[in-house]
Amino acid sequence: MDKYFEYLRELLIRFFSDVGRFFYKVFASPWEDVPGNFTYYHTLLVEYSSKFGFVGWVLWVIFLVFLLGLIAALIYGIVILLRKYIRFVRRELDTDKLREEIYRLNNELYRSVQERDKILNLKTGYMGLSPDEVSGTSTVAAESTVSPEEANSRFPKLAHVDAQYKDIDTTIFFKEGLSLEELCNSFRNFAASKLGLFYKIETIRQLFAGIGTSKLIILEGISGTGKTSMAHALGKFFSNPSSIIPVQPSWKDRSELLGYYNEFTKKFNESEFLRALYAATYRRDLNIIVLDEMNLARIEYYFAEFLSIMEMRDVEDWVIDLIPSMMPGDPAHLKDGKLVIPQNILFFGTANNDDSTFTIADKVYDRAISLFFDDKGRPFEFVDAEPIVVPYAQLTQLFDEAKKQYPVSEAMTSKFEQLDNFVIKKFRLAFGNRILKQLEDFIPVFVGCGGTEVDGFDFIFTNKVLKKFEALNLAFLKDALKELDAFLDKLYGKGNFPMAHATIDNLQRNN
Repeated sequence: MDKYFEYLRELLIRFFSDVGRFFYKVFASPWEDVPGNFTYYHTLLVEYSSKFGFVGWVLWVIFLVFLLGLIAALIYGIVILLRKYIRFVRRELDTDKLREEIYRLNNELYRSVQERDKILNLKTGYMGLSPDEVSGTSTVAAESTVSPEEANSRFPKLAHVDAQYKDIDTTIFFKEGLSLEELCNSFRNFAASKLGLFYKIETIRQLFAGIGTSKLIILEGISGTGKTSMAHALGKFFSNPSSIIPVQPSWKDRSELLGYYNEFTKKFNESEFLRALYAATYRRDLNIIVLDEMNLARIEYYFAEFLSIMEMRDVEDWVIDLIPSMMPGDPAHLKDGKLVIPQNILFFGTANNDDSTFTIADKVYDRAISLFFDDKGRPFEFVDAEPIVVPYAQLTQLFDEAKKQYPVSEAMTSKFEQLDNFVIKKFRLAFGNRILKQLEDFIPVFVGCGGTEVDGFDFIFTNKVLKKFEALNLAFLKDALKELDAFLDKLYGKGNFPMAHATIDNLQRNN
């Protein structure tokens, strides 16, 4: 046993001696000759300096200064490199700490939301209500409750939507015997009986005809006339609450609407608009997104991409880019970083006409159907009506059937061409092909909703053509406006085109 410990002692002494010798040779041995070298430098100088002469000494001093400068520059460069390396290491350490802090905060947020939900359930239980009956709280709570995995996803909100609809059958069966006219009457009675909102039947017909014509419906007029309420009521009626997105004056591009990818946090800062858009990819019914007070910012700036997309005939091209590449755990309905806009989506925009808002550009009006609200709804006798659940496919089927059953008549088309020629001659304005296409879609659906063909033409002419007159110098066109007023009576008969006559009167009065 003693021999073993002697062996172990000798082995350890030799091992650590070798380790020490290794580090000595690496770090200290290369510098052993340096002191001797300095002696050699001195001896060399003494040997030759007596024969330098004046010029030699001057050159020696210059060389010495240059050499010292070179050594100082090398030392300075090494110090700078070391400082940069130290800063880089510190920055990386700080970044790691921030990421750990973000992860911790996400988890704390998750726990706090869970606690809030428990408190909400206790309160609603105490009041004898279900969470769904608490206005404005249950929906937010449900959408905010996310798992830690979702919170740490690149798309937390969209990941939560995936989890919500996982293994859920969203199939909706057609409702038998439903017609466009019945749909209009039911919605009008529902808004009155359940929400205390009163709308003219003509307005409801224009609304549904607009839905059958464009993906963008603009509700404009003075404040307090029920614009936002109509979009909200329509979502309630179809048993799928509308997503209301308040537009901010600072909005300038699509990132304000959709969100953006944050390179630092490695997450996509999703907007509520994007969440609602993504949720519609799972559903089979009509989904409504409301841009409230949409003209607080320039619509043609932040909504430009959607205006362009809605012009594409092939719906497979209705695509928005979100990220350049996919990663595991990204939302299920993103393909190659792109999201296809579902056809069951409908955009509403409310717009106030006052000094605090921007004028809506023609390119926006041309792509939308605009409804103008000039007074509050007047109460009428109604019957109680319940919300309905219908697939979006049934709505499109009703629109398509109306277009086949009530095509625009040749007589009305001929009269509209005459009206077009008159406007070109007197006001130098012409109808675009887009307006003619909208006529073919709007008029049949409007008639299918219970309206008349002439009233449908009145609506389109007023909202698509007379709207453009506001940009003209009407002070010099009063006589032309009077001629237009008379021409409408001659072409369509007195008592027809009431919207157009009222608009012309306003244009004459205000100029």
